[in-house]
Amino acid sequence: MDDVIKRVETAILVGCFLDNRDAERARLSMEELHELARTAGVDVLDVVTQNRERIDPAWYLGSGKIQEIAHRARELDVDLVIFNDELSPSQTRNLDTVFDCKVIDRTQLILDIFAGRAQSREGKIQVELAQYNYLLPRLAGQGRQLSRLGGGIGTRGPGETKLESDRRHIRRRISELKQQLADIVRTRQLHRERRKKNSVYQIALVGYTNAGKSTLLNRLTSADTLQEDKLFATLDPTTRQLSLPSGMDVLLTDTVGFIQDLPTTLVAAFRSTLEGVQEADLILHVVDSHHPDLEIHMEVVERILRELKADDIPQLVVFNKADLIREGTYLPPVDDAILISALRDDDLKRLLERIESYVYASFDRITLKVPVERGDIVSLLHREGVEMEQAFDEADAAYLITVRINRDHPIYGKVVPFLLDKPEIAEESW
Repeated sequence: MDDVIKRVETAILVGCFLDNRDAERARLSMEELHELARTAGVDVLDVVTQNRERIDPAWYLGSGKIQEIAHRARELDVDLVIFNDELSPSQTRNLDTVFDCKVIDRTQLILDIFAGRAQSREGKIQVELAQYNYLLPRLAGQGRQLSRLGGGIGTRGPGETKLESDRRHIRRRISELKQQLADIVRTRQLHRERRKKNSVYQIALVGYTNAGKSTLLNRLTSADTLQEDKLFATLDPTTRQLSLPSGMDVLLTDTVGFIQDLPTTLVAAFRSTLEGVQEADLILHVVDSHHPDLEIHMEVVERILRELKADDIPQLVVFNKADLIREGTYLPPVDDAILISALRDDDLKRLLERIESYVYASFDRITLKVPVERGDIVSLLHREGVEMEQAFDEADAAYLITVRINRDHPIYGKVVPFLLDKPEIAEESW
C-alpha cells in the first residue's frame, strides 16, 4: 500500500533580481512563486536569487551560480528546480545538461496547476492549448528530460502523451483545439446576446488571485464554487443569479484570479473567458485588504482591465477580509469603494444595497404617451416584462405609461418616439 502513496515533490526556487526592476515587485514575484509551488503540492527546500543587470541569455543566471545551484540540488536531492521567469528553449536545453533533476519555469508550474484544476470542457481546452503552444518551440532537446521525468510537476498533460516528437501532429491538435474553443466562444456569445436582449443586468467579480471572490460569490448567491486558501482556486467562470433587496434579479459572474507575470500563452488562451468582463454592466473589483502588497495587486488588475478595454465600465472596489485588518489600516484612495468581510451578514447587506444603487442608476424613468390605436406598444412593454405604471388620458385617448428601462434595452428605441417629455428631461435617472 505504501507504494501507491503519492510522495511530495521537493524543489529549489531560483529567481533573478534585475537592477532596473522594482524591488518590491521582484520580491512579490518570488513570494508568489513559493505560493504557486505550495499550491502545486511542492515542498520548497531552498530559495536562491541573484542580482544582475540582465538575464543571461544562455543560463538565466551566471554560469558559476548555476553550477552552485546544481550542486545544492544534488546535496538536497530535490526533484525540481523551478525558475521564476519563462525560460527560452536554449536556456532549457543548457540547464538540462547541468541538472540531474527536472528543470521547469514559472509558466510550466502555472500550466500544471491549471491542468489539475480546470473542470469545464472550455477550461480544459484552454489549458491544453496553452500547454501545446508552450511545448511546440521547445521540442528540440526535450527527449533527455522527458525520458527521465516519469510524471510529476511540470509533466501533467500533453507531455505524457509523447506527442512532442511529432510537430505536425501537435500543430494539427492546436488547430483542432482552436476550432473547438471558437465554437464554445460563439455559443457563449449567443448566451450573452440573449441576456442583453432580456435586459439582464450583469456583474463581474474580478480581482487578484486569492482575494476572496469565490467566497463572496458563494455567500451572496448560495453557490457551491470551490474556495481554498490557494492560488487559482477558481479557473472556470461561474455565473449565478443574485437577488437584490428590492427583489430584482441580476447575474453575478466569478472569473479567474489575476497574477503578476501570467504566462502569455495563458493570457491568450483565457482571453475568451475574460472577455465576459467586457459585457458587464458593473465590475466588482475584490481586493484582499489584509495583504501587504494590495496596491500592487490592484495595479495588476487595473492593467489587465485596460488591456481588455473594460476600464470604462462602472467599478466598485470591494476591500474584502475586513475581519483580518487592524483599525486604521491604510487603504488606497479610490473613486468608489466599500470595506467588508464576506463572512459578515451585515457587510453583505451593505454591499447588496450599494450594488442596487448602481443598478437603479443605469435605468431611466420615462413617461410615454401612447395613442390608443398603438396598442402594439403597450403589448410590447408587457411582453418584455418592463416594470411600469399605467393610466388612461380620456381627453387625448392615449395611455400614459411610466416605465423604468435601461437605455441598452432593445425596445428603448421603439418607445422613444412616444416620450411625453423632452429627451433631456427623460434622461434623468431615478
